[in-house]
Amino acid sequence: MRELVYYVGVSIDGRIAGPGGEFDFYPEGTGEQFAAYRAWMTREFPETIPTMLREQVGVADAPNRTMDTVVMGLGTYRPALDSGVTSPYAHLRQYVVSTTLPESPDPSVHLVRGDPVGLVRSLKRQDGKGIWLAGGGRLAGALWPEVDRMVVKSYPVVAGAGIPVVDGAFDPTGFAVTDRAVFDNGVVVSWLSRRR
Repeated sequence: MRELVYYVGVSIDGRIAGPGGEFDFYPEGTGEQFAAYRAWMTREFPETIPTMLREQVGVADAPNRTMDTVVMGLGTYRPALDSGVTSPYAHLRQYVVSTTLPESPDPSVHLVRGDPVGLVRSLKRQDGKGIWLAGGGRLAGALWPEVDRMVVKSYPVVAGAGIPVVDGAFDPTGFAVTDRAVFDNGVVVSWLSRRR
């Protein structure tokens, strides 16, 4: 069965974005530090690179390694939409969960108006690679029972306020750390699997 993987960047204080959806405050380093981290990201998770940037970073024809589907909330989809990009991950099956978006602006983006849990359970029964939960925090909270694994990129910055990594009911959930990587720019990436 396919797994739902929450692949997400987070500040030290557990924020995936600022109060207005900002995410440009994440420090990625400069020079060699930035290059090493970016090279790792594009090598390990090429499917998470937006389609419009794939050629620029050298993964235009790279196969999807671990995930072939993305599920995101409107807050995650909105920056692309506002910049005129209606299909930010054309190399993946794309689902946007929203009750306010009137219609999908692109035939390759499936609009889901309700029951994200039902959607994910249906996707898990289909053949394919992993399902990427791209955010945001409220959608992660709604889908929390279905999250099988997490890949958390912890950035060395405190946001102070903003969108939490999971915005849902109080539900302490144990995860096992299965791997960890530390980069010279201060980013720590942790792979975690839900304890069932």
